[in-house]
Amino acid sequence: MVHTAAMYLIIMAHENIFSPNGNHLPDIGIMNHTPNSQFFLVGLSHYPCLQPVLFTIFLLIYLLAFAGNILITIVISSDSRLHTPMYFFLVNLSILDICCTTAAIPKILQILVTKHKTISFSGCISQLYLFTAFLSTELILLTVMAYDRYVAICFPLRYKTIMSRTLCVCLAGAAWILGSTNSMTHTCLILKLSFKEEKIIDHFFCEIPPVLKLANSNKYINDVVIVASDVLLGMICFILTVISYTYIITTIMKIRSAAKKKKAFSTCASHLTVVTLFYGGVIYTYVRPAFSNELEADKVVSALYAIASPVLNPVIYSLRNKEVINAINKTFSRKQVLK
Repeated sequence: MVHTAAMYLIIMAHENIFSPNGNHLPDIGIMNHTPNSQFFLVGLSHYPCLQPVLFTIFLLIYLLAFAGNILITIVISSDSRLHTPMYFFLVNLSILDICCTTAAIPKILQILVTKHKTISFSGCISQLYLFTAFLSTELILLTVMAYDRYVAICFPLRYKTIMSRTLCVCLAGAAWILGSTNSMTHTCLILKLSFKEEKIIDHFFCEIPPVLKLANSNKYINDVVIVASDVLLGMICFILTVISYTYIITTIMKIRSAAKKKKAFSTCASHLTVVTLFYGGVIYTYVRPAFSNELEADKVVSALYAIASPVLNPVIYSLRNKEVINAINKTFSRKQVLK
């Protein structure tokens, strides 16, 4: 109890009891273990009146994302007409979205609804690894999906030959392996760091940037690897996606038939929308200046971009895709007949 009380006093002293705008900070939880074994997740503790609203928003996002992506996975798996490369990658994207939201949202809900705002060191590192792995994999997978649309639009007669089942499995497998490897590299480097006694993460969940801010030791290698990762994964994936869509749009514009042109655009519109939303969130969180004055707003946007995309993906792909809508109707019609 002495160590617990001391840790609580250190945290309150670290925060100077008051938030920058003069509001008193609420109780952020008292640990029953040693200070070195847990992290405090601040979230939006400065604004207790927002906790119920945010809890409702994040809960709805999680339920919609989980249900929507499960539905997409079941419908595509059960309809043989959708067993094509594009929908194979879409199933992988849905699985990633389910994993990504499950890695982050349950803990967010806990710190929003209870006074227990701590996470164990192992739990924090596990969450950081999983969340980074899923986001990295999704980034690569979206690039693979852009290549798939490029082959479909630019080489329609050779599409089935080029995008063979073996190649699709290899591309999806490579996305998962590279994403996991990237995350493992960051995680292993973070595990070599020493941390401050007052481990206060000014975020909703454990992510690389806020966790690194707590490090006491030299973070030079971590910073170098993050930059290298941003260049190798972020920039290369972005450039490859832009190149793919440059060829796609150029090819579509050469089509004389308005009907065929519209059909060609519709086959890649959903993916282009998802890519735009995903990169928009990534750019806001990682590229915009870190010295922004609106830190609380940044936390909310950072959390929302990472978990809002999974709930939007099923909506975008289903509402803009007649094949998916027909498959969903067929699935539900079949269930009604069985009843």
